Amino acid sequence: MHIRPLAWLAFSALAFHAGSATAQTPTAPQPRACPAEVPAGATCHTGEDGLGGFYWIALPANWKPETGVLVMHAHGGPSDTGPAKLERGEEDLKRWAITVKAGYAWAGATYRRGGFGVSMAAEDTERLRRHFVKNFGQPRRTILHGQSYGGSVASKGAELYATVDGPNGPVKGPYDGMLLTSGMLGGGTSTYNFRIDLRVVYQYVCKNHPKADEPQYPLWQGLPMDAKLSRAELANRVDECTGVRKPAAQRTEQQKANLANIVNVIRIPERSLIAHLNWATWLFRDLTQLRLGNRNPFTTAGVQYKGSSDDAALNAGVLRYTADPAAVAELAKDSDPAGRINMPVLALHAVNDPTAFVELESSYRETLDRAGTGNLLVQNFSDESEHSFLSDPQYPALFTALLDWIDKNDKPTPQKVAALCKGYEAAYGDTCKLLPDYRSPPLSSRVPPRPAP
Repeated sequence: MHIRPLAWLAFSALAFHAGSATAQTPTAPQPRACPAEVPAGATCHTGEDGLGGFYWIALPANWKPETGVLVMHAHGGPSDTGPAKLERGEEDLKRWAITVKAGYAWAGATYRRGGFGVSMAAEDTERLRRHFVKNFGQPRRTILHGQSYGGSVASKGAELYATVDGPNGPVKGPYDGMLLTSGMLGGGTSTYNFRIDLRVVYQYVCKNHPKADEPQYPLWQGLPMDAKLSRAELANRVDECTGVRKPAAQRTEQQKANLANIVNVIRIPERSLIAHLNWATWLFRDLTQLRLGNRNPFTTAGVQYKGSSDDAALNAGVLRYTADPAAVAELAKDSDPAGRINMPVLALHAVNDPTAFVELESSYRETLDRAGTGNLLVQNFSDESEHSFLSDPQYPALFTALLDWIDKNDKPTPQKVAALCKGYEAAYGDTCKLLPDYRSPPLSSRVPPRPAP
């Protein structure tokens, strides 16, 4: 049995492909001391994936493949745009050590390089899964877990690997179920629209990214490749304009007005302004110039912005761009989910997520409904304001509910997940914050829709 040819390999002549280097066999897992966050008795292993990336694997004490569950982790970001680093995998394992505490094996790839490339990252995750099976055996069940940007990676991977070639034709692929947490689930063509909105609104208000005496460039490029701007300098510019790093009482009246105009239009909390501008700078540079051949996938032309002190002036003054259809098509092929899944999916999202809007859940729900697979999705929401990690007992509850769905055909409701979570509070030392009756609003209620082409 083998994996079908990847849909994204049609991109081999495009910048989304990782390059011309010949793939080598991943190195054998080498024992390594587990981070302190991993429960005692677990064993950890690391290695190189043969494509420029690294991996970490953690096995709970007494884990056996014939009875065990493997969680393949697709990490978030992509905040780093350079070469892969082993330390990135260690950071992910530390953050998600709760998976090992719950009794599941954990495996995470760093991806072969930083920067954007959803299908590439999905291939790297699947490549590691096969390497795990070769070295540790075929688990009883395999769960694909995508966090943040990794939610986009997992949702795409679930479709790319929905089936494999068997001796008598295609059979179901290697993943038994999928968990999506704080997912960027709108696909590249819609998830990042609010960040191009941020760039044009920020520039209209602050006029310092770029400054008037610096080389000008279309903001969808993120930043010229030869620019020397650092993250620290950008933060200083944002602070100079908005006072965002100062207590509110220490901001000038102009800074208060500038900050209010930006965050009220883009609808992000103050604390995430600099982070979103970082992504809309360095990630956009990687995406548009290195992956899309310096072509623009973003549109601001015709978008109506609301929430400022003078919306008429804002809409008359912001920079307007029209997307290149070819760039949009390439980005969609690489990163947009189509809903062609064949496994149970649970999702969790904080209602006040400052990084990935909760409304992205509606986008994914609509995608699956259009594909006729909406019955395979159960979404859960929590009364939290974080992105990277939510209340501890919620995760084992989700894994338990997902495995019950897979093993017993017991499709959970959000109410069941909430009840399971309560049962884990004592063991995991935190409080469940699930909202079983919540339903996410449409993405268009948060991010201005793009005019039809």
